Amino acid sequence: MRAIQVRQTGGPEVLRPVELDAPTPGPGQAVVAVEAAGVNFIDTYQRSGDYPVGLPAIPGSEGAGTVVAVAEGVDGLRPGDRVAWSGQPGSYAEQVVADVDGLVAVPEGVDTPTAAAVMLQGMTAHYLATSTFPLAPGHTALVHAGAGGVGHLLVQVAKRRGAQVVATVSTAEKAELARTAGADEVIRYTEVDFAEEATRLYGHGVDVVYDSVGRDTFIRSMDCVRPRGMVVLFGQSSGPVAPLDLQVLARNGSLYLTRPTLGHYVADPAELRRRAGDLFAWIVAGELDVRIDRTFPLAEAADAHRYIEGRRTRGKLLLAP
Repeated sequence: MRAIQVRQTGGPEVLRPVELDAPTPGPGQAVVAVEAAGVNFIDTYQRSGDYPVGLPAIPGSEGAGTVVAVAEGVDGLRPGDRVAWSGQPGSYAEQVVADVDGLVAVPEGVDTPTAAAVMLQGMTAHYLATSTFPLAPGHTALVHAGAGGVGHLLVQVAKRRGAQVVATVSTAEKAELARTAGADEVIRYTEVDFAEEATRLYGHGVDVVYDSVGRDTFIRSMDCVRPRGMVVLFGQSSGPVAPLDLQVLARNGSLYLTRPTLGHYVADPAELRRRAGDLFAWIVAGELDVRIDRTFPLAEAADAHRYIEGRRTRGKLLLAP
């Protein structure tokens, strides 16, 4: 099979197309023909060495496709079934071997690329808005990168929960995307200080900031949260944040700070399927707009990484094996 392999850490150029033996399923596993693989910031962190992984490695942990083989003793799954996954390594390939407990069935009414596009970003938006800080009517939330992959979905889920949402974006085009997703207010952070503007809009501060940007926004994110509000740092697209003196949390109003990751919110198979099931149901009902920005051929994975690291995305990036 064709795959993308990383043999040493570095820039996008270390993503090399290779030919490998097709995988075989072990106990409790299935082999899936990958029809769409998601490209995510975590892939770039692993490629660069910021998040160390064993090498050589096939990047990617998200995708969707069709089951081609299952291990003996596996029940409830058979060749021909459409499935999607997140957290299954080796997805930048024509085939992936995956733990059956980490696969979810893709229902009729959800096409395979769309299923791939929501498994990481969609479930991230889901757990952030429903579990990390469970939004409810009356809450105010600031969503950084409100037109990006997670941000565009998070704005929509937050509005489903009844929250008031202010999104930060960099351009007029992205501002329109955030408004279309349902943002009540949009802040162009390239033109104004987002913390000052958020404080002007919500004098007491917002209840929660969802921050996927990291270094460029983190300190100011704490400046626009109400006393006893929460800062949710769930990414670092601009780079990792500096070490923090925890007294800052006290000075800014006894704030709560958390650094969640999706794996801890879908570790239980039932929870994984519940979150994915909600997303798929909203898609089928036409209640969740999933934007696929670009689809790159598998062999152009390096270009996909350059694109996402350039922070040019306006939705989901996919690879098509």
